[in-house]
Amino acid sequence: MPRTTTQSSSAALPTPHIDDVMPAAALPLGEIELKGRNLGPHSFGPPAVLVDGQAAHITMSRPSRLAFRVPAEASTGLIEVRSPAGASNTVPLRVARELSAGLHPVTSPAVSRSGMIYATISGPRGKQTPVSVVRISPDGRGTPFVTGILNATGLAFNPDDDLFVTSRAQGTVYRVDPAGEFTTYAEGMGVATGAVFDGEGNLFVGDRSGTIFKINPQRQIFVHATLEPSVSAYHLVVNRQGRLFVTGPTLSSNEAVWIIEPNGDTRPWFRGLGRPQGLALSSDGDVYVAACLHGRRGLVRISPKGEASLVVAGLNIVGLAFSPLASTILATNDTVFEVDLGVEGMLLF
Repeated sequence: MPRTTTQSSSAALPTPHIDDVMPAAALPLGEIELKGRNLGPHSFGPPAVLVDGQAAHITMSRPSRLAFRVPAEASTGLIEVRSPAGASNTVPLRVARELSAGLHPVTSPAVSRSGMIYATISGPRGKQTPVSVVRISPDGRGTPFVTGILNATGLAFNPDDDLFVTSRAQGTVYRVDPAGEFTTYAEGMGVATGAVFDGEGNLFVGDRSGTIFKINPQRQIFVHATLEPSVSAYHLVVNRQGRLFVTGPTLSSNEAVWIIEPNGDTRPWFRGLGRPQGLALSSDGDVYVAACLHGRRGLVRISPKGEASLVVAGLNIVGLAFSPLASTILATNDTVFEVDLGVEGMLLF
């Protein structure tokens, strides 16, 4: 008789159904939220969630909402919710692919026109690491590229596809040749962190103590703008009109993406992020920023109208870059990943 009761109760349960997945992409261990019907909990406990056939850890379960962490070993595949009543419909989830680990990026990686990815092993301030910059092929093969730069931090390509690297310990910007040898390009940049070139060949460097420097093609140095000091680093991107978008985490939990006009005028462009870091611009003019939005961490897309949404769930993302090979490169504080978001980056040169 008890068996009959259990079977009857199970048969009476409605089958779970997924209506939406937010966001539709994640790093391993990123938190995903499902919206739908009959997602639990029920008398048998929470439902089970499978991602690419692997069981996920559930962090919240309600009839219309369910949250879980993507399994560490999961790949791009289908999400399925299972309960005693049966299995739900399936929905796709893009899971970022690990390219290279054992790194220490502080700002965004850089990607060459051929699709080669460059990331730093920055290390604690004042401590030399055996390798400063690693070069990673699109298939994930990483090789040492630059050695001898103390606390390599910001990476940027100029219009000629030459790589430039900042040292936050020395306040120096270096130019790197194709063989990985470097020469000094500019000095006196304070705590030099983020770097970016505009379409005219001007290099902007963020001194996290409060200054954005502009170095013109003749290597003349100007103070372009000043901001509140950052507790970690400045991160910079520039659009076709020469406007800089800048983030620099402080101790606030309601931080901004700043715009600096070509004449140096500065204003907050979007406010409401937690610890915003690396930035990239899409060809549509959307700003993508590694940040926390409404308590959820990952990659945030902000439209030109100021509408923000989480597009990749993930922990410890410090930077990103759009590859000319049509993928998005994401860097955490120790690993570089690749994920296909269907986004084309803005080309300046």
